[in-house]
Amino acid sequence: MNKYSKRREALLYHAKPHPGKIQVIPTKKYATQRDLSLAYSPGVAEPCLEIAKDVNNVYKYTTKGNLVAVISNGTAVLGLGDIGPEASKPVMEGKGLLFKIFADIDVFDIEVDTKDVDKFIETVKNIAPTFGGINLEDIKAPESFEIERRLVEELNIPVMHDDQHGTAIISSAALLNAVELAEKEIDKVKVVVSGAGSAALACANLYLLLGVKVENIVMFDKDGMLTLERTDLSEVQRRYAKPDKQSLSEAIKGADVFLGLSVGNILTPEMLLAMNANPIVFAMANPVPEIDYDLAVATRDDIIMATGRSDHPNQVNNVLGFPYIFRGALDVRAAKINEAMKMAAVRALAELAKAPVPEQVNIAYGETKLNFGREYIIPKPFDPRLIAVVAPAVAKAAMESGVAQQPIADWDKYTEELLERLGNDNKMVRLLTNRAKTDPKRIVFAEADHLDVLKAAQIVMEERIGIPILLGNKEIITELMQEIDFDGEVEIIDPKINEENERRNRYADVFWKARQRRGVSYLDAQKWMRERNYFAAMMVNEGEADAMVTGYSRSYPSVVKPVMQLIGKAQGVTKIATTNMMLTKRGPIFLSDTAINPDPSADDLAKIALMTARTVRMFGMEPVLAMVSFSNFGSSEDKSASKVREAVSFLHKNYPDLIVDGEVQADFALNPEMLKDKFPFSKLAGKKVNTLIFPNLEAANITYKLLKELNKVVSIGPIMLGMDKPVHIFQLGASVEEMVNMAAVAVVDAQEKEKRFKMAKK
Repeated sequence: MNKYSKRREALLYHAKPHPGKIQVIPTKKYATQRDLSLAYSPGVAEPCLEIAKDVNNVYKYTTKGNLVAVISNGTAVLGLGDIGPEASKPVMEGKGLLFKIFADIDVFDIEVDTKDVDKFIETVKNIAPTFGGINLEDIKAPESFEIERRLVEELNIPVMHDDQHGTAIISSAALLNAVELAEKEIDKVKVVVSGAGSAALACANLYLLLGVKVENIVMFDKDGMLTLERTDLSEVQRRYAKPDKQSLSEAIKGADVFLGLSVGNILTPEMLLAMNANPIVFAMANPVPEIDYDLAVATRDDIIMATGRSDHPNQVNNVLGFPYIFRGALDVRAAKINEAMKMAAVRALAELAKAPVPEQVNIAYGETKLNFGREYIIPKPFDPRLIAVVAPAVAKAAMESGVAQQPIADWDKYTEELLERLGNDNKMVRLLTNRAKTDPKRIVFAEADHLDVLKAAQIVMEERIGIPILLGNKEIITELMQEIDFDGEVEIIDPKINEENERRNRYADVFWKARQRRGVSYLDAQKWMRERNYFAAMMVNEGEADAMVTGYSRSYPSVVKPVMQLIGKAQGVTKIATTNMMLTKRGPIFLSDTAINPDPSADDLAKIALMTARTVRMFGMEPVLAMVSFSNFGSSEDKSASKVREAVSFLHKNYPDLIVDGEVQADFALNPEMLKDKFPFSKLAGKKVNTLIFPNLEAANITYKLLKELNKVVSIGPIMLGMDKPVHIFQLGASVEEMVNMAAVAVVDAQEKEKRFKMAKK
C-alpha cells in the first residue's frame, strides 16, 4: 500500500463509523422510569449523602476505582514532537483502548492546553477527584520529571508517566534475565546509554535499583557524552555526567550493556565487536533500531539482544507493564505507584519469562516451544498470564510498602477475578493473525472480482497474514485494485481466458480420472474447470496454493458441492462439519455444527464433538464441551435428547480424558455454579465451558446468528472440520473483517495440516 493509501486507511479508521476509538457505555439498567429515577434524581441523592459522610464511599458507589485519566499536553507526542493537545488526542484515546483490552480499566483521556508546569499540575490536581489513577503521557522532558514528582507527592492516587517508567520497567526485567544468561554480575556491568531523554533516564534510574553502579553508566545525548563541564544538563542528567569526555566508539570498548533510546543505526558492527563477551544490546529506537537486528546477530553470535520491534525476539513493549501496574494499584486503592511497586513488576516479568510457556502463546508466535534463553528473556505481549502475575505482584508490593488503602485478603479469588477480565476483548483475533504471520501461506480468493473480497485480500497481504492469489475476471480485478490502491506483487488468475487453457485442461484431466466412474464425463470436467470454485479447489488439490476461501457471493450449499467433489474428507474422517468461534465477553465459545448437517445422528454428534475439540486445541485452548439440548441429563426421552445422551455415553466410554458432558440445557452449561449446585456429578461441574455441540443444524445456526446480530459478538466461521485440505467458506455477504479472519484461519489450518503431514512422514 502506498503512503497515500496508508494515510487514508488510518484516517478512515479513526473517523468511521464513529469518530474516535473509545466511548462511554452504561453499566446499569435504564429501560424504565424506575431505573432512571434510581440513576438520577431522586435516587442518586442516597449515594451522594453516603459519600459526603465518608469520602471513601466514592469507590463503593462510582466508577472512580476503575477509572484512569490519560493526560497529556501534546508536547512530546510519539516521534511527532510538540504538536499540541488536540493533535495528541488520538494517541491518548489509543492508550485508553490498550488499558481496556489488556486490563479492563476504563479511561477518560484529558488534553491540557498549557506548557506551564504549575498550571498543568494545578489542572490535574483539580480534576483528580474523578479518577482512581493518572497516567501521564507524551509530556516533554525535563518538565515531565517535575510534573510527575509533584503530582506523586501532592495526590493520594497512583500517578505514573508511562513514557519514562514503562520502558524502564520492561527493559529492567530484560536486563535481569540477560545478565543471568550472560553470567555477569550486575554490580560490575558497564552500561553505555545512547539517549538522555525521559525514558533513558528512567531506565538508568531503575537499573541503579537493580544493582548497577552509577559510576558504571556512561550516557550520551545528541550533543555527545554527558560530562560535568556541560552547562545544558538537567539535574537528573547531571547524575550521570562524567569528568572526562569520550566518543561513543571509545566508551563502548569493554562495555557489557548497550541501551539505545535514541536514533537508528548509531551502533556500528565495529562498536559491537569492541564490547565484552556476551554483550547485552537493547536497541529500542523505533522503527529503525540503533543497530539492525540481523546485522547484530551476524556480527556477534554471543549477543543477547532486545528491540522495540515485534518482528524480532525480545520486544520491549510497554504494554507488558502499564495495564497491569495500574490494575494492581487500583485494586488495592494505592495512594501512589512507588519504587517498590515498580520493582515488583520488574521481578514478576523477569520470573514469568522463566516459567513454562502456555501452548496458547507458543501457537500465537509459531513456536514449537518457547523457553527461557537468549531469544526469550521477557514475556510476549499476548501471554494471558501477565494480568494474573504482574497485577498481584504490584498489589502485594503496595500493601507491603504501606501505600495500599484496601488490602486484598483472598489472593486466589483475586487471581480468578483477574483472569475473568481477559474475556472482555478480542484477544483471540490478535492471537490468530499473529500466528498466521509466523508462516504465511498462499490463499486463493475465489471471488476476487468483488470489491469487499479484494479489500480483504489487500489486508491479508499488507498485514503479511498470507499470500493472496486473486481469482476472477482479470479486467475487473485490475480496475478495482486501482480504485483501492492495491499495490504490490500479487498473482491474478482468470480461469475463463485462453491463457489458462493449459492449466484448465490439466486440472480437467486430473478431475475426470478421479470421477470418471462416478458419472463425470471429460466434457463435464472441462466445463467445470471454467468455474472459479472448481478451479480454486484444484489449485489447492494440486499444491499450487495452500488454502482456499470462497462463498461471499453464493449460497453455502452451492459452494460446498465443488469443494466436496474435488477435495473431500481427511483420512479417517467420515463426517464433514463446521464450527463458529464466537468472541464473547466471557471468552471464545465454539458452536458446532453451524452449516452442514441438518439432523446428525448420535454417531455424527460424537464425531462432530471430536473434530471440534481438535480445532479448539488448534487455537491453544483446552476444550470443555457441553452437548446441549432442551433437557438435562435424562429428563426427557425425546428422540433429540436421547441421541445427545447416546453421543455423550460413547465419548465417555471411548475418550475418557475429554471433558464433555450432556445432555444439558444451554443456561446450565454456561453457568458453572448453577450446574455444580444442581448436577454435581457432571464432568462440567465448576468448569468453564468453551464449546457447545448442538443437536441439529437449526439450533446451532440460529444461535450463532442471534449472538452475532443482537450482541454484536464477533464470529469467526463457519470453520470447516474434517476436510483433507484447507478450504474455508464465507457466509453469504460476509464483511471484510470476517473474511480477513477466515483467511487467517485458513493459513493456520494450512500450517497445522503441513505439520501433521511432516510428522506422519517421520
